[in-house]
Amino acid sequence: MKASPSPGCGRSDLHPRVTVVAREPAARGTYVAPTRLPVRFGGLGAALPEQRVTNADLAKRVDTSDEWIVERTGIRERRVVAAGQGTSDLAVLAARAALTDAGLAAADIDTLLVTTCTPDQPLPSTASFVARALEVRCQSVDLVAACAGWVYGLVNAASMLSSGVSTTTLLVGAEVLSTWMDPADRTTLPLFGDGAAAAVLTGGTAAGPDSPGLISWDLGIDAEACDLLGVPAGGSRRPSSAATLADGGHYMKMQGQEVFRRAVRAVEASCRKVLGAGGVGAADIALFVPHQANARIVDAIVPRLGLSADQTMMNIERYGNTSAASIPLALCEAAAAGRVSDGDLVLVAGFGAGMTWGTALLRWGYDGSGPSSPRTLPADL
Repeated sequence: MKASPSPGCGRSDLHPRVTVVAREPAARGTYVAPTRLPVRFGGLGAALPEQRVTNADLAKRVDTSDEWIVERTGIRERRVVAAGQGTSDLAVLAARAALTDAGLAAADIDTLLVTTCTPDQPLPSTASFVARALEVRCQSVDLVAACAGWVYGLVNAASMLSSGVSTTTLLVGAEVLSTWMDPADRTTLPLFGDGAAAAVLTGGTAAGPDSPGLISWDLGIDAEACDLLGVPAGGSRRPSSAATLADGGHYMKMQGQEVFRRAVRAVEASCRKVLGAGGVGAADIALFVPHQANARIVDAIVPRLGLSADQTMMNIERYGNTSAASIPLALCEAAAAGRVSDGDLVLVAGFGAGMTWGTALLRWGYDGSGPSSPRTLPADL
């Protein structure tokens, strides 16, 4: 397959592992913690299906409107795969784009991490299909943490690079969520889209005050809320059957208002913890890249952290919620637009089913030639 470029929370009692920093984040110019896990972005790449589904298109299927969706989510359109296209198809295209940007061949990587909650099939891993397409035999595995998945993958990749378990890691976030949507559910149908993005990661220089890499991070889960968002059927507890198909058990179910409430609180608390651990204030952040779940969630979080819209990367209006792909897609676009430079402090934060959260503060280092973002699948696939 060839890719062609397109035109261009504050309460800690809800989350036992999160301790909200008592003081306000440090002001600009104060002490910043050194890099703990050195890592550089060698290359970036993205892949998106060609088919666009607008809000007007959805209004022909369910009782909704463009105005209703935009007001509540900020989404205007999303990308959707064609019949027969799967998560690994998008992952492979994004991976190849990232390798091209890095000037590397697939044989140069020694670790493949695919973050996804929409695998091609229950067994084997989606990473195995990506590895087959790339013709690599390195350690390859899926990592499942829903919309926080890519941040989990980033921290794990940086840890492997720092320990010597890996020297060159290909980290992919890829999702095909459209196949999990109930075509009659006006509450979930507008929210989700399909896409993928990838990064080639290397260990960079040794850890130090100014070296690129991870400064601080926070990964956690509010497992008491794991039933708020999920796909109830198709696993070992409720295997697929005529009954689960009849009751729609293979479609995503979400208690939207409670997910919204917990997302705002968890992301704010986690970001404050990470900023506090790094000795960093809002004014020090060059770019905040939140998971693109809902524009209203981001609008609620940004002012609570003392950040501004100018510091925040948003592309949800064009892609919707692409789960584990949303943060790397936004990073890819930010890099392509020149919104981040070497040495900049970047804050990434995700929150999703489980309910998982993941936040990381990193000092940016990028060696690529410039990602062509986004890339699209050919129409004839």
